[in-house]
Amino acid sequence: MAIGKNWTRDELLLALNLYFRIPFGRQDARAREVVELATILGRTAGSVAMKLNNFTSLDPDENARGVRGLSGASSMDRAIWKELQNDWEQVTAESEALWKERAQEAAVVEPGGNHTDPQQGEHLWDKSSPTERTQPVKVRLAQSFFRKVVLAAYSGRCCITGIPVPQLLIASHILPWSTHPEHRADPRNGLCLSRLHDAAFDQGLITFDEGNRLVLSQKIREHMTLSVMKENFAVYEGKVISTPERFAPGSQYLATHRECIFAA
Repeated sequence: MAIGKNWTRDELLLALNLYFRIPFGRQDARAREVVELATILGRTAGSVAMKLNNFTSLDPDENARGVRGLSGASSMDRAIWKELQNDWEQVTAESEALWKERAQEAAVVEPGGNHTDPQQGEHLWDKSSPTERTQPVKVRLAQSFFRKVVLAAYSGRCCITGIPVPQLLIASHILPWSTHPEHRADPRNGLCLSRLHDAAFDQGLITFDEGNRLVLSQKIREHMTLSVMKENFAVYEGKVISTPERFAPGSQYLATHRECIFAA
């Protein structure tokens, strides 16, 4: 293992990818995910754990809940963090491309138990020259990052119903992907919803109030005589959705959904 060498940009992007997918309590040299990334990078697990904690010190959401991380973040750490905040889609796509390539080479198991499964052609994405050919790959990579981070934040459960089956879950965008590109990969713009509730949320048939309680539209209410509607919507009306440990949904994002998308 190399000790004391400077971190490269690619290495920092890989560490950043892991940072967003595991909680603060697993930013430890003994954590499986940390050990696996250390193996990929040829570094010690302690070095990787420290880097994750450096990122924590830069994260205002973590700091707001009293989690400080480690001081000593480098100028490059700060530059990568600032770049991410300015362009979530570009940076997360680059990070995800690196993760898929390097993790596949090492046969790493993703957090949650799934082996990496890179799609053919993703390595062809050239971050320095987004073209019509490469743009779909960039979008797909950013979507992959967003899904993994949002589902991990909600422990793989729908925040309304608690459904825990990954195949039935969607990393739902609060502000639509098509109209808010600057927030596409921001996990605070995400909710973990079942496919049914994602469709209802996307179409403005449901929303959440200032207290994160489920609100139903009149169109949903018109069908409450049906048992299937009662079981999937009425029983959850007015109940507070489960709150993730990290990346709580942005209050302004939800306010915009209520005001501009919800069909009251």
